[in-house]
Amino acid sequence: MNFWGYHLMLDCSGCNQNVSDRESIYDFNAELIERIDMIASGEPIIKHLLPGDPKQGYSLMQLITTSNICAHFMDHGGTAYIDIFSCKEFDIEVAKDVVSKYFAPAKMRTMYVIRHAD
Repeated sequence: MNFWGYHLMLDCSGCNQNVSDRESIYDFNAELIERIDMIASGEPIIKHLLPGDPKQGYSLMQLITTSNICAHFMDHGGTAYIDIFSCKEFDIEVAKDVVSKYFAPAKMRTMYVIRHAD
């Protein structure tokens, strides 16, 4: 079987205050790209969304030459939802280490899918 892509999904709870800090999210993204050996395609989009809503927080979208990195961080409750999707394989443990370094989650739920259309 020919695989098209690799999709890592991390659901994190009990994160530190970096989930509410744009600069920390920017630095996380840059280090993640370097450590999993990807190439950014342009600058990331990092926006604070839904101000005043219980689900307010930053969202990150980074195109990489092999697909994308997408993440959502909630200010209230310190949760993070991080997706890395790439047609190039990458080291899952390295990605998790970078997440732990920046956000120190108390709990990290890992889901990994190998994508193919056949």
